[in-house]
Amino acid sequence: MGNVWLAFGLTLIAGLSTGIGSLIAFFAKKTNTKFLSTSLGFSAGVMIYVSMVEIFSNASDVLTEVHGEKIGVLYTIIAFFGGMFFIGLIDKLIPSEKNPHEVKMVETEDEEVNKDRLKRTGVLTALAIAIHNFPEGLATFVAALQEPRVAIPIVAAIAIHNIPEGIAVSVPIYYATGSKKKAFLYSFASGLSEPIGALIGYLILMPFMNDTVSGILNAAVAGIMVFISVDELLPSAREYGEHHLSIYGMVAGMAVMALSLWLFI
Repeated sequence: MGNVWLAFGLTLIAGLSTGIGSLIAFFAKKTNTKFLSTSLGFSAGVMIYVSMVEIFSNASDVLTEVHGEKIGVLYTIIAFFGGMFFIGLIDKLIPSEKNPHEVKMVETEDEEVNKDRLKRTGVLTALAIAIHNFPEGLATFVAALQEPRVAIPIVAAIAIHNIPEGIAVSVPIYYATGSKKKAFLYSFASGLSEPIGALIGYLILMPFMNDTVSGILNAAVAGIMVFISVDELLPSAREYGEHHLSIYGMVAGMAVMALSLWLFI
């Protein structure tokens, strides 16, 4: 149960980092795109490395031990790509103009804006983030539950990923309503879907948990994390800054993740 509470706590921290994004939006006239680009690349590196080197490998080991090498590896592969398909389907169902992986900063308060339209944009973006972050919450929770030693780097990567999403929600709400409190609350609430996803996943899956379910779930989580990295984090990182900054950040993220895994051997 200690691991369960740790996993819930870390998932809550990752989800509510959207609130950090809203605070940044209130106090910054411009986004530091170079830092954002490097940070998103770093997050992608952490998630890709831990997914392929640690989580996928552990899932394969568990399933191979239970079902034999041939079938165990097959189950791992199917679950891995099944996780990709699951998060890809959710991403597809969200209209592209509301997909929340874009930092929307307004440079001046003097600009004439359509307040109703801005508020609608903010609300829809918050809803899109909530839907999209639901499986991320499950992925973070499972990773933290199964492998506490890799939990903190994963949570840090998800948190960095969620900060721009908080900006995307809070800016249109703030300029539509003039209320920083409302903008912060919308942004904060959109991140709650991650711990909710963890809670629902726990309630549904834990009664049936065994080695096979655990292995399949871990392989699916690895697929979800890799998809998020290549579909969201890296493209966003390249969009916000120089191409090489995102790559440098990704390599640094992989190196930090590799070092942290080595230290806990």
